[in-house]
Amino acid sequence: MSRRNQSIFGSIDWISFSLYLSLIAIGWLMIYTVGLGEGYPISKIDFLFETTVGKQSFFILAALGILFFILVIEWKFWRTFAFPIYAFFIAGLLLVLIFGNTIKGATSWFSLPGGFTLQPSEFAKFGTCLALAAYLSTFSTNINSIKHQLIAFGIVVLPIGLIFLQPDAGSALVFLSFFIVLFREGMPAFPYLIGLLLFFLFISTLTLTAPITVLIYFCLIIFLLISNLRKANLYHFLAFAMLLGFTIAATQLSFTIYALVANGIVLIGLAVYHWLNRQTRLGIGTSIGALIGASYAYFVAYAFNNILKPHQQDRLNVWLNPEKCDPQGSLYNVLQSKLAIGSGGLYGKGFLQGTLTKLNYVPEQSTDFIFCTIGEEQGVIGTIAIISLFIIFILRIIALAERQKSDFSRAYMYGVASLLFLHFFVNIGMTMGIVPIIGIPLPFISYGGSSLLGFSIMFAVVLKLDSNRYAV
Repeated sequence: MSRRNQSIFGSIDWISFSLYLSLIAIGWLMIYTVGLGEGYPISKIDFLFETTVGKQSFFILAALGILFFILVIEWKFWRTFAFPIYAFFIAGLLLVLIFGNTIKGATSWFSLPGGFTLQPSEFAKFGTCLALAAYLSTFSTNINSIKHQLIAFGIVVLPIGLIFLQPDAGSALVFLSFFIVLFREGMPAFPYLIGLLLFFLFISTLTLTAPITVLIYFCLIIFLLISNLRKANLYHFLAFAMLLGFTIAATQLSFTIYALVANGIVLIGLAVYHWLNRQTRLGIGTSIGALIGASYAYFVAYAFNNILKPHQQDRLNVWLNPEKCDPQGSLYNVLQSKLAIGSGGLYGKGFLQGTLTKLNYVPEQSTDFIFCTIGEEQGVIGTIAIISLFIIFILRIIALAERQKSDFSRAYMYGVASLLFLHFFVNIGMTMGIVPIIGIPLPFISYGGSSLLGFSIMFAVVLKLDSNRYAV
């Protein structure tokens, strides 16, 4: 082996590489056990092309080959060609809309020989991660500038819009993880507070009942009175926005009109209070914020009842209001998923001993719901071990990011860590019913060539950049 190859493989982070190999190996074992349940003929000669575990074996070999190839590429290549790579994958998202294969209502895949498919959105994550890191690391970029914030938003929003056109809402929403990168690189906190507020109002609009709404309403009034006495600023503004938002959350209830009148009286009273105390700007700002919050909550309720299709309403109800769902219909997947995980107990039923897995009670076991197989066969101990592996892996990438001298490398690694975290959290969460079912894979574990190759490429670049962390 040459000195160059010795330096390449001697300088990579073996801890994160070992974690990566461990996750891939566990994923292969889980796909193997699911494949037995699906009745695939493991002994056939055309093993690689007829079974999920065979195809995944091919994907793993391809991923490892690409990883080692990336390690021998000059690290500056990724910074220099970040935007062309981004443009290439954006073109892929455009072409799939025209020439793509429609599966389960989404035109998200290119058909390849041998029964394989390719999903461009998985690789667009890599391109977006590179482009955003390259832009943020440009010396002229000031993330506190509105202009530069809008450009950064545009880099993220463009693939989101194209993926929504497929339509594949789950893959599109994953791109929101890049806002974690923007926050790490200095984005002001206020937009994130507003985003959390809107998310909170969205949840409350679809879930709150009359008694809870009234209780929260009076708590907010008390909070506002206290904040007035202390002359609060930002928190005062946010609390005002929540005030009307919470009461509008009960738009279907008969008392809503009276709540609006009560809010109007409170707003007028506080506006007069601010005017008397020469706090005109604060009074106007908080009043506008309250009206925006109320309008948003009303729009959420209206859109849910009048714009969303029944199956889309079911997806939200499965998450927020499962009591309204049909156990044999929209709620079936989550119920079977919880049953499979719970049946594993503390130690699990053992490898290849998962009865619910073998009988194929849970749909999409090898992809979206593969965590059920882990829960049933490996039990609480196994699930904790998998969760711990993911957390350690993500934290390790963050640690690598923090030791980088290059701004590009740091931003890129945070992008990879953010993507991994959102995939990990949402996939496991949806098998337990704590997040909506949006159909995204568990990285390195779920069956799928596009996902495995996409995340392997992203991780390979992490290894390469870290191996040259002192060369800026």
